[in-house]
Amino acid sequence: MSDTVIVGMSGGVDSSVTAKILKDLGYNVECVFMKNWEGDDKNCNSEEDYKDALSVCDHLDLPLRSVNFSNEYWDNVFKHFIDEYARGRTPNPDVLCNREVKFKAFLDYAFDLGAVKIATGHYAQINESEDEFHLLKGLDKNKDQSYFLYLLGQNELSKSLFPIGDIDKVKVRKIAENSGLINYAKKDSTGVCFIGEQQFFKEFLKKYIPVKPGLIQTIDGKICGEHDGLMYYTMGQRKGLGIGGGHGFKEAPWFVADKDLDNNILIVAQGHDHPSLFHHGLEADQIHWINEAPTNSLENISAKIRYRQDDQSCRITELSKNNCKVIFNEPQFAITPGQSVVFYIDNKCMGGAIIDKRF
Repeated sequence: MSDTVIVGMSGGVDSSVTAKILKDLGYNVECVFMKNWEGDDKNCNSEEDYKDALSVCDHLDLPLRSVNFSNEYWDNVFKHFIDEYARGRTPNPDVLCNREVKFKAFLDYAFDLGAVKIATGHYAQINESEDEFHLLKGLDKNKDQSYFLYLLGQNELSKSLFPIGDIDKVKVRKIAENSGLINYAKKDSTGVCFIGEQQFFKEFLKKYIPVKPGLIQTIDGKICGEHDGLMYYTMGQRKGLGIGGGHGFKEAPWFVADKDLDNNILIVAQGHDHPSLFHHGLEADQIHWINEAPTNSLENISAKIRYRQDDQSCRITELSKNNCKVIFNEPQFAITPGQSVVFYIDNKCMGGAIIDKRF
C-alpha cells in the first residue's frame, strides 16, 4: 500500500503500537505529536512525552512532526471546561477534545498533508456496513474508549482508523516490548494533562475561578461543616469533604448528594447506599447520534453515565432534536450534571448527550 496514514502520536504505548501495526501492514505511515497546552504547569509532561514519541519514531524509522493546537484547545475545550465548573457542573474535557482537536484540528491538518486516513491509539472499532460507518466498543472491555468518542460522526469515522481496537492492552504492551519500543511499560496517562493528579485540582481551578466558600449541610438540613467552593466537588464524591467527628455515625462515610447553587450550599449524605445518592432518571441535552437519529422513544437500550461503568438498561423518552429523558431500570449512583450519558445497543455506540438534571 502507498496510501499515507498519519498517526496521532502521544508518546504512550497505544499510539506507538498503532504506528507499528500500520507500518507492518504496508501503509506509508507518518506521525504527528500534538501539543495542546501552553504554560509552565508542572503537571503537564508534554516535553517528556514528545521525547518518547521521537524515540519510538526513530526506532520505527518513521517521520515525526510536532504541531501546536493549544489555541484550538483553549478556545474550543478549555473555556467550556472552566465555564462548566463555574456553573457548579462537572464537565468531561476528553469528550470535547476528541471532537474539536483530535478529530477536527488534527484531522484537517493531516489531510492537508496528504493523508487518506488518520489513526489513533483508541480502544474502539469502526465498522462499515451499507455505506454507513458504525462506532463499536473496543475488544478490551477494561479499556474500551467508545464513551469518549460518541461525538464523532460519519465524516470523522470514514477518515479514521483504530488499529488496536480489536486487541487487548496486554497484547499491545507485548507487541511494544517485542518490537523494542522504549515505552512498552509506560504508565497510562490519567486525568487532564494540565491538572495532573487530584491533589492539584483545587490549586489549578483557583487560577481561573474565584473561590466562594460556603456551608456544608446534611440532607436533613443540619450544618456539618464548610466547603471551599462548590466548583471543587462532584456528585458522589467521598474524599476531601472534611466532615469531622460528631456528625452522624463514625463508621459510615459522607458523600456529596447535591449542590444548592442559589445558596452556595454543599449537601451531603452519609453511607454509600443513602437513597439521596441514587436517581432513576435524567434529563439531557446537546444530543448527538452517530448514525441516523431515531424519531421515536427507544426501548431496550443501555447507557453509561461515566467511563468504565457497566452498561445500564434504560429507555429513552421525550426524544427531540436536542433533548431527551433517560429512565433506568435500576437507580443509578451519583448521576452528575455536565457529564455525558452515552447510549449503546449491544456492542454498538449509538451516540450520547450531556446530563442536565436528574430525577
